Amino acid sequence: MSLSPALDTAGAAPRTRPASPEPPAARRTGRAGRAAVWLAPAGLALALGLWGIRRGNSMWRDESTTYQVAHRSVGEILRLLGNADVVHGLYYLFMHGVFALWDGGLVALRLPSVLAMAAAAAGVGLLGQRLAGPRAGLAAGLVFPLFPAVQRYEQEGRSYALVCAAVVAATHLLLSAVARPRKRTWAGYAVVASLACLLHEFAVLAVAAHGVALYRARAGARSGWAWGQSAAVAAVVLTPLVIVSQQQAALVGWISPPGPPELLGFGALALTGLVCARGPLPARGAVPLRDLAVALLILPPAALLAVSYLHPLYVDRYVLYAHTGLALLIGARLDALSHTVAAPRALAGALVVVAGAALLPYSLHLRTPESRLDDPLAAARAVRELSRPGDGVLFMPARRREPIMSRPQDFRGLREPALARHAIPSGTLHGIELPAPRIRARMLTAWRIVTVNDPPGQPLDDTPQERVKREVLAEHFHRCAVRDVTGMRIVLYGRPGAC
Repeated sequence: MSLSPALDTAGAAPRTRPASPEPPAARRTGRAGRAAVWLAPAGLALALGLWGIRRGNSMWRDESTTYQVAHRSVGEILRLLGNADVVHGLYYLFMHGVFALWDGGLVALRLPSVLAMAAAAAGVGLLGQRLAGPRAGLAAGLVFPLFPAVQRYEQEGRSYALVCAAVVAATHLLLSAVARPRKRTWAGYAVVASLACLLHEFAVLAVAAHGVALYRARAGARSGWAWGQSAAVAAVVLTPLVIVSQQQAALVGWISPPGPPELLGFGALALTGLVCARGPLPARGAVPLRDLAVALLILPPAALLAVSYLHPLYVDRYVLYAHTGLALLIGARLDALSHTVAAPRALAGALVVVAGAALLPYSLHLRTPESRLDDPLAAARAVRELSRPGDGVLFMPARRREPIMSRPQDFRGLREPALARHAIPSGTLHGIELPAPRIRARMLTAWRIVTVNDPPGQPLDDTPQERVKREVLAEHFHRCAVRDVTGMRIVLYGRPGAC
Protein backbone atom coordinates (compact mmCIF):
# COMPACT_ATOMS: atom_id res chain seq x y z
CA MET A 1 0.00 0.00 0.00
CA SER A 2 1.48 3.26 -1.02
CA LEU A 3 1.58 6.19 1.32
CA SER A 4 0.97 9.78 0.46
CA PRO A 5 4.27 11.56 0.17
CA ALA A 6 2.89 14.15 2.55
CA LEU A 7 2.84 11.54 5.37
CA ASP A 8 5.76 9.80 6.98
CA THR A 9 5.81 6.02 7.39
CA ALA A 10 4.46 6.25 10.94
CA GLY A 11 1.34 8.11 9.80
CA ALA A 12 2.46 11.36 11.34
CA ALA A 13 0.98 14.74 10.52
CA PRO A 14 1.78 16.21 7.11
CA ARG A 15 5.08 17.93 6.76
CA THR A 16 4.56 21.55 5.69
CA ARG A 17 7.29 23.80 4.56
CA PRO A 18 7.27 27.21 6.18
CA ALA A 19 6.09 29.87 3.77
CA SER A 20 8.99 31.79 2.35
CA PRO A 21 8.83 35.47 3.23
CA GLU A 22 7.88 37.88 0.48
CA PRO A 23 11.03 39.35 -1.04
CA PRO A 24 11.66 42.97 -0.02
CA ALA A 25 11.56 44.05 -3.65
CA ALA A 26 8.10 42.50 -4.08
CA ARG A 27 6.86 44.21 -0.93
CA ARG A 28 8.14 47.55 -2.19
CA THR A 29 6.50 46.97 -5.57
CA GLY A 30 3.19 46.14 -3.90
CA ARG A 31 3.32 49.23 -1.72
CA ALA A 32 4.23 51.38 -4.70
CA GLY A 33 1.33 49.95 -6.69
CA ARG A 34 -1.13 50.64 -3.90
CA ALA A 35 0.18 54.17 -3.49
CA ALA A 36 -0.06 54.80 -7.23
CA VAL A 37 -3.82 54.24 -7.05
CA TRP A 38 -4.24 57.58 -5.31
CA LEU A 39 -0.95 59.36 -5.95
CA ALA A 40 -1.14 59.23 -9.75
CA PRO A 41 -4.71 60.66 -9.93
CA ALA A 42 -3.85 63.34 -7.38
CA GLY A 43 -0.70 64.24 -9.31
CA LEU A 44 -2.56 64.42 -12.62
CA ALA A 45 -5.31 66.58 -11.13
CA LEU A 46 -2.75 68.84 -9.49
CA ALA A 47 -0.82 69.26 -12.74
CA LEU A 48 -3.98 70.06 -14.71
CA GLY A 49 -5.14 72.47 -12.03
CA LEU A 50 -1.88 74.40 -11.81
CA TRP A 51 -1.50 74.55 -15.60
CA GLY A 52 -2.60 78.05 -16.61
CA ILE A 53 -4.17 78.73 -13.21
CA ARG A 54 -4.12 82.52 -13.76
CA ARG A 55 -6.09 82.15 -17.02
CA GLY A 56 -4.48 85.15 -18.65
CA ASN A 57 -5.03 87.31 -15.53
CA SER A 58 -8.80 87.05 -15.85
CA MET A 59 -11.74 86.05 -13.68
CA TRP A 60 -15.41 85.85 -14.44
CA ARG A 61 -18.30 87.37 -12.53
CA ASP A 62 -18.90 84.51 -10.06
CA GLU A 63 -15.22 84.43 -9.13
CA SER A 64 -15.29 88.20 -8.83
CA THR A 65 -18.08 87.85 -6.29
CA THR A 66 -16.04 85.32 -4.31
CA TYR A 67 -13.00 87.58 -4.39
CA GLN A 68 -14.70 90.75 -3.19
CA VAL A 69 -16.96 89.06 -0.61
CA ALA A 70 -14.08 87.05 0.87
CA HIS A 71 -12.16 90.30 1.39
CA ARG A 72 -14.91 91.70 3.62
CA SER A 73 -14.74 91.27 7.38
CA VAL A 74 -16.54 88.33 9.00
CA GLY A 75 -19.22 90.68 10.30
CA GLU A 76 -19.71 92.19 6.85
CA ILE A 77 -19.96 88.72 5.29
CA LEU A 78 -22.57 87.64 7.82
CA ARG A 79 -24.55 90.81 7.17
CA LEU A 80 -24.48 90.10 3.44
CA LEU A 81 -25.66 86.52 3.94
CA GLY A 82 -28.83 87.80 5.55
CA ASN A 83 -29.66 89.49 2.25
CA ALA A 84 -27.99 87.43 -0.48
CA ASP A 85 -25.90 84.37 -1.37
CA VAL A 86 -26.45 82.50 1.89
CA VAL A 87 -26.03 79.23 -0.05
CA HIS A 88 -22.36 80.14 -0.52
CA GLY A 89 -21.86 81.47 2.99
CA LEU A 90 -19.62 78.71 4.35
CA TYR A 91 -17.44 78.90 1.26
CA TYR A 92 -17.10 82.69 1.55
CA LEU A 93 -16.04 82.35 5.18
CA PHE A 94 -13.54 79.65 4.21
CA MET A 95 -12.08 81.86 1.47
CA HIS A 96 -11.95 84.78 3.91
CA GLY A 97 -9.64 82.60 6.00
CA VAL A 98 -7.57 81.69 2.95
CA PHE A 99 -7.03 85.33 2.02
CA ALA A 100 -6.27 86.21 5.64
CA LEU A 101 -3.43 83.67 5.55
CA TRP A 102 -2.21 84.55 2.06
CA ASP A 103 -3.65 87.26 -0.15
CA GLY A 104 -2.24 85.74 -3.31
CA GLY A 105 -4.69 87.16 -5.82
CA LEU A 106 -5.90 84.84 -8.56
CA VAL A 107 -3.70 81.95 -7.43
CA ALA A 108 -5.03 82.12 -3.87
CA LEU A 109 -8.56 82.39 -5.26
CA ARG A 110 -8.26 79.15 -7.26
CA LEU A 111 -5.69 77.07 -5.38
CA PRO A 112 -8.20 75.69 -2.82
CA SER A 113 -10.28 74.33 -5.70
CA VAL A 114 -7.18 72.77 -7.29
CA LEU A 115 -6.22 71.05 -4.04
CA ALA A 116 -9.79 69.93 -3.39
CA MET A 117 -10.12 68.38 -6.84
CA ALA A 118 -6.76 66.65 -6.44
CA ALA A 119 -8.07 65.19 -3.18
CA ALA A 120 -11.28 64.15 -4.94
CA ALA A 121 -9.29 62.43 -7.71
CA ALA A 122 -7.23 60.56 -5.13
CA GLY A 123 -10.44 59.60 -3.35
CA VAL A 124 -12.02 58.33 -6.58
CA GLY A 125 -8.95 56.15 -7.14
CA LEU A 126 -9.26 54.70 -3.65
CA LEU A 127 -13.00 54.18 -4.10
CA GLY A 128 -12.34 52.23 -7.27
CA GLN A 129 -9.70 50.16 -5.51
CA ARG A 130 -11.92 49.17 -2.61
CA LEU A 131 -14.91 48.46 -4.88
CA ALA A 132 -13.22 46.76 -7.85
CA GLY A 133 -9.47 46.41 -7.34
CA PRO A 134 -6.34 48.50 -7.85
CA ARG A 135 -6.40 48.60 -11.65
CA ALA A 136 -10.00 49.77 -11.73
CA GLY A 137 -9.18 52.32 -9.05
CA LEU A 138 -6.18 53.67 -10.91
CA ALA A 139 -8.16 53.94 -14.14
CA ALA A 140 -11.09 55.68 -12.42
CA GLY A 141 -8.80 58.09 -10.61
CA LEU A 142 -6.98 59.03 -13.81
CA VAL A 143 -10.19 59.43 -15.81
CA PHE A 144 -11.85 61.73 -13.27
CA PRO A 145 -9.59 64.82 -13.60
CA LEU A 146 -9.71 64.56 -17.40
CA PHE A 147 -13.45 65.23 -17.62
CA PRO A 148 -13.97 68.67 -19.20
CA ALA A 149 -16.32 69.83 -16.44
CA VAL A 150 -13.89 68.71 -13.74
CA GLN A 151 -11.03 70.57 -15.44
CA ARG A 152 -13.21 73.67 -15.67
CA TYR A 153 -14.30 73.88 -12.05
CA GLU A 154 -10.96 72.73 -10.69
CA GLN A 155 -9.68 76.15 -11.76
CA GLU A 156 -12.58 78.20 -10.49
CA GLY A 157 -12.86 80.22 -7.31
CA ARG A 158 -16.18 78.69 -6.31
CA SER A 159 -17.27 75.87 -4.02
CA TYR A 160 -17.91 73.07 -6.52
CA ALA A 161 -14.51 71.36 -6.24
CA LEU A 162 -14.77 71.38 -2.44
CA VAL A 163 -18.22 69.81 -2.68
CA CYS A 164 -16.78 67.05 -4.89
CA ALA A 165 -14.06 66.31 -2.35
CA ALA A 166 -16.57 66.24 0.51
CA VAL A 167 -18.93 63.90 -1.37
CA VAL A 168 -16.06 61.51 -2.15
CA ALA A 169 -14.97 61.56 1.50
CA ALA A 170 -18.55 60.91 2.64
CA THR A 171 -18.78 57.98 0.22
CA HIS A 172 -15.66 56.42 1.73
CA LEU A 173 -17.11 56.79 5.21
CA LEU A 174 -20.37 55.24 4.04
CA LEU A 175 -18.57 52.16 2.70
CA SER A 176 -16.51 51.87 5.87
CA ALA A 177 -19.62 52.13 8.03
CA VAL A 178 -21.41 49.42 6.04
CA ALA A 179 -18.38 47.10 6.11
CA ARG A 180 -17.68 47.58 9.84
CA PRO A 181 -20.67 49.22 11.53
CA ARG A 182 -19.51 51.59 14.24
CA LYS A 183 -21.24 54.60 15.72
CA ARG A 184 -18.22 56.82 15.23
CA THR A 185 -17.96 55.91 11.54
CA TRP A 186 -21.63 56.70 10.96
CA ALA A 187 -21.18 59.91 12.96
CA GLY A 188 -18.25 60.82 10.72
CA TYR A 189 -20.41 60.16 7.68
CA ALA A 190 -23.13 62.43 9.05
CA VAL A 191 -20.62 65.22 9.74
CA VAL A 192 -18.95 65.08 6.32
CA ALA A 193 -22.29 64.78 4.51
CA SER A 194 -23.55 67.81 6.43
CA LEU A 195 -20.40 69.72 5.52
CA ALA A 196 -20.95 68.93 1.83
CA CYS A 197 -24.55 70.16 2.09
CA LEU A 198 -23.50 73.39 3.79
CA LEU A 199 -21.00 74.02 1.00
CA HIS A 200 -23.84 73.60 -1.50
CA GLU A 201 -27.44 72.62 -0.80
CA PHE A 202 -27.71 70.19 -3.69
CA ALA A 203 -25.05 67.92 -2.19
CA VAL A 204 -28.04 66.50 -0.31
CA LEU A 205 -28.85 64.65 -3.53
CA ALA A 206 -25.58 62.73 -3.13
CA VAL A 207 -26.79 61.61 0.31
CA ALA A 208 -30.00 60.42 -1.33
CA ALA A 209 -27.94 58.56 -3.95
CA HIS A 210 -26.08 56.81 -1.13
CA GLY A 211 -29.39 55.61 0.26
CA VAL A 212 -30.48 54.28 -3.13
CA ALA A 213 -27.15 52.45 -3.48
CA LEU A 214 -27.64 50.77 -0.09
CA TYR A 215 -31.16 49.74 -1.06
CA ARG A 216 -30.00 48.32 -4.39
CA ALA A 217 -27.16 46.48 -2.67
CA ARG A 218 -29.53 45.02 -0.04
CA ALA A 219 -27.12 46.17 2.61
CA GLY A 220 -29.55 45.25 5.37
CA ALA A 221 -31.93 46.97 7.74
CA ARG A 222 -29.20 47.89 10.20
CA SER A 223 -27.20 49.81 7.59
CA GLY A 224 -30.36 51.34 6.16
CA TRP A 225 -31.45 52.58 9.56
CA ALA A 226 -28.02 54.01 10.35
CA TRP A 227 -27.92 55.75 6.97
CA GLY A 228 -31.39 57.18 7.63
CA GLN A 229 -30.25 58.63 10.93
CA SER A 230 -27.19 60.19 9.32
CA ALA A 231 -29.27 61.59 6.46
CA ALA A 232 -31.69 63.06 9.00
CA VAL A 233 -28.79 64.81 10.75
CA ALA A 234 -27.67 66.31 7.43
CA ALA A 235 -31.25 67.40 6.70
CA VAL A 236 -31.61 69.09 10.10
CA VAL A 237 -28.30 70.90 9.65
CA LEU A 238 -29.34 72.00 6.16
CA THR A 239 -32.86 73.17 7.05
CA PRO A 240 -31.98 76.71 8.27
CA LEU A 241 -29.93 77.26 5.12
CA VAL A 242 -32.84 76.14 2.95
CA ILE A 243 -35.29 78.43 4.77
CA VAL A 244 -33.09 81.50 4.35
CA SER A 245 -32.15 80.67 0.76
CA GLN A 246 -35.83 80.40 -0.18
CA GLN A 247 -36.19 84.04 0.85
CA GLN A 248 -33.35 84.85 -1.59
CA ALA A 249 -34.80 82.83 -4.48
CA ALA A 250 -34.72 85.86 -6.78
CA LEU A 251 -30.95 85.39 -7.04
CA VAL A 252 -31.50 82.23 -9.14
CA GLY A 253 -34.19 83.84 -11.25
CA TRP A 254 -31.76 83.79 -14.19
CA ILE A 255 -31.98 79.98 -14.44
CA SER A 256 -34.24 78.80 -17.26
CA PRO A 257 -36.16 75.51 -17.44
CA PRO A 258 -34.03 72.69 -18.88
CA GLY A 259 -33.76 72.75 -22.65
CA PRO A 260 -32.10 70.54 -25.26
CA PRO A 261 -28.50 71.47 -24.27
CA GLU A 262 -29.07 70.47 -20.64
CA LEU A 263 -30.92 67.28 -21.55
CA LEU A 264 -28.34 66.27 -24.15
CA GLY A 265 -25.48 66.98 -21.76
CA PHE A 266 -26.96 64.86 -19.01
CA GLY A 267 -28.09 62.20 -21.47
CA ALA A 268 -24.61 61.79 -22.94
CA LEU A 269 -23.05 61.29 -19.50
CA ALA A 270 -25.81 58.96 -18.33
CA LEU A 271 -25.69 56.87 -21.50
CA THR A 272 -21.91 56.52 -21.26
CA GLY A 273 -22.20 55.38 -17.67
CA LEU A 274 -25.01 52.92 -18.35
CA VAL A 275 -23.10 51.38 -21.27
CA CYS A 276 -20.09 50.91 -18.98
CA ALA A 277 -22.35 49.39 -16.31
CA ARG A 278 -23.62 46.64 -18.62
CA GLY A 279 -22.04 43.22 -18.35
CA PRO A 280 -19.77 41.77 -15.69
CA LEU A 281 -17.75 44.22 -13.63
CA PRO A 282 -15.19 43.53 -10.92
CA ALA A 283 -16.79 43.88 -7.51
CA ARG A 284 -15.69 43.83 -3.89
CA GLY A 285 -17.41 44.57 -0.63
CA ALA A 286 -21.01 44.79 0.51
CA VAL A 287 -21.94 47.61 -1.88
CA PRO A 288 -21.25 46.76 -5.54
CA LEU A 289 -19.51 49.41 -7.59
CA ARG A 290 -22.30 49.33 -10.18
CA ASP A 291 -25.01 50.18 -7.64
CA LEU A 292 -23.08 53.02 -6.02
CA ALA A 293 -21.70 54.57 -9.21
CA VAL A 294 -24.98 54.48 -11.16
CA ALA A 295 -26.82 56.07 -8.23
CA LEU A 296 -24.28 58.90 -7.97
CA LEU A 297 -24.26 59.45 -11.73
CA ILE A 298 -28.00 59.35 -12.40
CA LEU A 299 -30.01 60.37 -9.33
CA PRO A 300 -28.68 63.88 -8.47
CA PRO A 301 -28.84 65.41 -11.97
CA ALA A 302 -32.05 63.56 -12.89
CA ALA A 303 -33.81 64.74 -9.73
CA LEU A 304 -32.67 68.33 -10.22
CA LEU A 305 -33.73 68.27 -13.87
CA ALA A 306 -37.18 66.97 -12.95
CA VAL A 307 -37.70 69.64 -10.28
CA SER A 308 -36.50 72.32 -12.69
CA TYR A 309 -39.54 71.93 -14.92
CA LEU A 310 -41.58 73.30 -12.01
CA HIS A 311 -38.99 75.57 -10.40
CA PRO A 312 -35.89 76.08 -12.58
CA LEU A 313 -32.79 75.21 -10.58
CA TYR A 314 -30.72 72.96 -12.84
CA VAL A 315 -27.17 74.01 -13.61
CA ASP A 316 -24.75 71.18 -14.30
CA ARG A 317 -22.09 72.50 -11.91
CA TYR A 318 -24.53 72.20 -9.00
CA VAL A 319 -24.22 68.40 -9.29
CA LEU A 320 -20.64 68.24 -10.55
CA TYR A 321 -19.93 65.41 -8.12
CA ALA A 322 -22.01 63.08 -10.33
CA HIS A 323 -18.85 62.73 -12.43
CA THR A 324 -17.40 60.57 -9.65
CA GLY A 325 -19.94 57.89 -10.52
CA LEU A 326 -19.06 58.06 -14.21
CA ALA A 327 -15.33 57.81 -13.46
CA LEU A 328 -15.89 54.69 -11.33
CA LEU A 329 -17.91 53.02 -14.08
CA ILE A 330 -15.36 53.84 -16.78
CA GLY A 331 -12.51 52.64 -14.57
CA ALA A 332 -14.23 49.35 -13.80
CA ARG A 333 -15.11 48.79 -17.46
CA LEU A 334 -11.54 49.48 -18.56
CA ASP A 335 -10.32 46.98 -15.98
CA ALA A 336 -12.78 44.38 -17.26
CA LEU A 337 -11.71 45.01 -20.86
CA SER A 338 -8.05 44.65 -19.94
CA HIS A 339 -8.68 40.96 -19.22
CA THR A 340 -10.00 40.35 -22.73
CA VAL A 341 -7.13 41.79 -24.80
CA ALA A 342 -3.71 40.37 -25.48
CA ALA A 343 -1.82 43.55 -24.64
CA PRO A 344 -3.69 45.51 -21.93
CA ARG A 345 -0.83 47.95 -21.38
CA ALA A 346 -0.73 48.80 -25.07
CA LEU A 347 -4.50 49.34 -24.99
CA ALA A 348 -4.18 51.60 -21.96
CA GLY A 349 -1.45 53.61 -23.66
CA ALA A 350 -3.50 53.99 -26.82
CA LEU A 351 -6.53 55.16 -24.84
CA VAL A 352 -4.43 57.74 -23.02
CA VAL A 353 -3.08 59.11 -26.31
CA VAL A 354 -6.54 59.25 -27.90
CA ALA A 355 -8.12 60.91 -24.86
CA GLY A 356 -5.31 63.43 -24.59
CA ALA A 357 -5.51 64.34 -28.27
CA ALA A 358 -9.29 64.69 -28.12
CA LEU A 359 -9.26 66.86 -25.00
CA LEU A 360 -6.23 69.03 -25.78
CA PRO A 361 -8.06 71.72 -27.81
CA TYR A 362 -10.70 72.09 -25.09
CA SER A 363 -8.07 72.07 -22.34
CA LEU A 364 -6.12 74.82 -24.08
CA HIS A 365 -9.25 76.94 -24.60
CA LEU A 366 -10.28 76.41 -20.98
CA ARG A 367 -7.20 78.29 -19.82
CA THR A 368 -7.98 81.46 -21.79
CA PRO A 369 -10.15 84.42 -20.70
CA GLU A 370 -12.55 83.70 -23.56
CA SER A 371 -13.54 80.36 -22.01
CA ARG A 372 -15.70 82.12 -19.41
CA LEU A 373 -18.86 84.16 -19.68
CA ASP A 374 -17.14 87.47 -19.00
CA ASP A 375 -14.04 89.10 -17.56
CA PRO A 376 -14.59 91.94 -15.06
CA LEU A 377 -10.83 92.54 -14.79
CA ALA A 378 -10.59 93.26 -18.52
CA ALA A 379 -13.62 95.54 -18.21
CA ALA A 380 -11.93 97.44 -15.38
CA ARG A 381 -8.80 97.91 -17.48
CA ALA A 382 -10.91 99.20 -20.39
CA VAL A 383 -12.65 101.72 -18.11
CA ARG A 384 -9.28 102.97 -16.89
CA GLU A 385 -8.03 103.41 -20.47
CA LEU A 386 -11.14 105.25 -21.72
CA SER A 387 -11.81 107.50 -18.72
CA ARG A 388 -10.18 110.48 -17.11
CA PRO A 389 -10.58 111.90 -13.58
CA GLY A 390 -13.95 113.50 -12.97
CA ASP A 391 -15.83 111.34 -15.47
CA GLY A 392 -18.97 109.52 -14.41
CA VAL A 393 -19.32 105.75 -14.56
CA LEU A 394 -22.57 103.82 -14.90
CA PHE A 395 -23.23 100.10 -14.68
CA MET A 396 -25.97 98.98 -17.04
CA PRO A 397 -27.51 96.98 -15.48
CA ALA A 398 -26.56 97.74 -11.89
CA ARG A 399 -25.58 94.12 -11.22
CA ARG A 400 -22.60 94.57 -13.59
CA ARG A 401 -20.65 96.26 -10.81
CA GLU A 402 -18.19 93.34 -10.59
CA PRO A 403 -15.38 95.35 -12.27
CA ILE A 404 -15.37 98.14 -9.68
CA MET A 405 -15.84 95.67 -6.82
CA SER A 406 -12.80 93.63 -7.89
CA ARG A 407 -10.53 96.41 -9.20
CA PRO A 408 -11.52 99.66 -7.42
CA GLN A 409 -8.10 101.15 -8.21
CA ASP A 410 -9.02 101.28 -11.90
CA PHE A 411 -12.01 103.52 -11.06
CA ARG A 412 -10.15 105.99 -8.86
CA GLY A 413 -11.26 109.55 -9.57
CA LEU A 414 -14.53 108.54 -11.25
CA ARG A 415 -18.00 109.42 -9.94
CA GLU A 416 -21.01 107.10 -9.78
CA PRO A 417 -24.11 109.23 -10.45
CA ALA A 418 -26.48 106.30 -9.88
CA LEU A 419 -25.10 104.95 -6.61
CA ALA A 420 -26.90 105.62 -3.32
CA ARG A 421 -25.06 103.20 -0.99
CA HIS A 422 -21.99 101.07 -1.57
CA ALA A 423 -22.19 97.29 -1.36
CA ILE A 424 -20.43 96.74 1.96
CA PRO A 425 -22.31 99.34 4.07
CA SER A 426 -25.62 98.23 2.55
CA GLY A 427 -24.95 94.52 3.14
CA THR A 428 -25.56 93.71 -0.52
CA LEU A 429 -23.59 92.24 -3.41
CA HIS A 430 -23.69 95.29 -5.69
CA GLY A 431 -24.88 98.27 -3.67
CA ILE A 432 -28.14 100.22 -3.87
CA GLU A 433 -28.99 102.73 -6.59
CA LEU A 434 -30.82 106.05 -6.31
CA PRO A 435 -34.39 106.56 -7.55
CA ALA A 436 -34.67 107.29 -11.27
CA PRO A 437 -35.29 111.09 -10.95
CA ARG A 438 -32.14 111.57 -8.89
CA ILE A 439 -30.11 109.47 -11.33
CA ARG A 440 -31.30 111.74 -14.15
CA ALA A 441 -30.38 114.89 -12.26
CA ARG A 442 -26.91 113.64 -11.37
CA MET A 443 -26.20 112.35 -14.89
CA LEU A 444 -26.99 115.79 -16.30
CA THR A 445 -24.18 117.30 -14.22
CA ALA A 446 -21.58 115.15 -16.02
CA TRP A 447 -19.76 115.99 -19.26
CA ARG A 448 -18.46 112.48 -19.89
CA ILE A 449 -19.79 109.12 -18.70
CA VAL A 450 -18.27 105.66 -19.14
CA THR A 451 -20.79 102.81 -19.11
CA VAL A 452 -20.20 99.13 -18.32
CA ASN A 453 -22.76 97.11 -20.26
CA ASP A 454 -23.80 93.58 -21.06
CA PRO A 455 -22.68 92.53 -24.56
CA PRO A 456 -24.96 93.31 -27.51
CA GLY A 457 -27.97 91.05 -27.87
CA GLN A 458 -28.71 90.66 -24.17
CA PRO A 459 -32.19 91.63 -22.94
CA LEU A 460 -32.40 95.10 -21.40
CA ASP A 461 -33.56 95.50 -17.81
CA ASP A 462 -36.85 97.40 -17.63
CA THR A 463 -36.51 98.99 -14.19
CA PRO A 464 -37.04 102.77 -13.84
CA GLN A 465 -33.34 103.24 -13.06
CA GLU A 466 -32.17 101.40 -16.16
CA ARG A 467 -34.68 103.16 -18.40
CA VAL A 468 -33.63 106.61 -17.23
CA LYS A 469 -29.95 105.81 -17.80
CA ARG A 470 -30.65 104.88 -21.41
CA GLU A 471 -32.92 107.89 -21.98
CA VAL A 472 -30.47 110.48 -20.66
CA LEU A 473 -27.57 109.02 -22.63
CA ALA A 474 -29.63 108.97 -25.84
CA GLU A 475 -30.97 112.52 -25.40
CA HIS A 476 -27.97 114.41 -24.04
CA PHE A 477 -24.78 112.49 -24.92
CA HIS A 478 -22.91 111.28 -27.98
CA ARG A 479 -21.15 107.93 -28.20
CA CYS A 480 -17.41 108.66 -28.29
CA ALA A 481 -15.71 105.24 -28.10
CA VAL A 482 -16.56 101.57 -27.69
CA ARG A 483 -14.37 98.83 -26.24
CA ASP A 484 -15.53 95.20 -26.31
CA VAL A 485 -14.01 92.77 -23.81
CA THR A 486 -15.00 89.23 -22.94
CA GLY A 487 -18.70 89.29 -22.08
CA MET A 488 -18.95 93.07 -21.62
CA ARG A 489 -19.05 96.28 -23.66
CA ILE A 490 -17.48 99.49 -22.36
CA VAL A 491 -18.77 102.71 -23.95
CA LEU A 492 -17.56 106.28 -23.46
CA TYR A 493 -20.28 108.94 -23.84
CA GLY A 494 -19.70 112.68 -23.95
CA ARG A 495 -21.64 115.88 -24.30
CA PRO A 496 -21.27 117.58 -27.70
CA GLY A 497 -17.63 118.61 -28.02
CA ALA A 498 -16.55 116.77 -24.85
CA CYS A 499 -15.41 113.48 -26.36
